[in-house]
Amino acid sequence: MSENKVEDMSFEQAMTELDQVVSKLERGDVALEDSITLYERGAKLKAHCEAKLKEAEEKVEKITIGPDGQAAGTTKTEGL
Repeated sequence: MSENKVEDMSFEQAMTELDQVVSKLERGDVALEDSITLYERGAKLKAHCEAKLKEAEEKVEKITIGPDGQAAGTTKTEGL
C-alpha cells in the first residue's frame, strides 16, 4: 500500500488504494493497531475521493450545452 500524501493523489489513485484498504479490513487478518491505522487512512482517502467528485460535478454543471447538444463553452474558467 502506498504512503503517498492523500491530497497529492488523483481520484483514480485514491480509489485504488481505498479498495485495497477495504479489502484488508474485510479479510480481518490485520492486527488491531494496523486496523486502526488502515481505517484512518481509508477515511482520508474516502474524503479525498468525495472532494474530487464534488469538484468534477461543479465543473460539469458549469458546462453550457448548445442547441445542437454539443458543449458550447463554460461559464467558469477559474482553476482550469
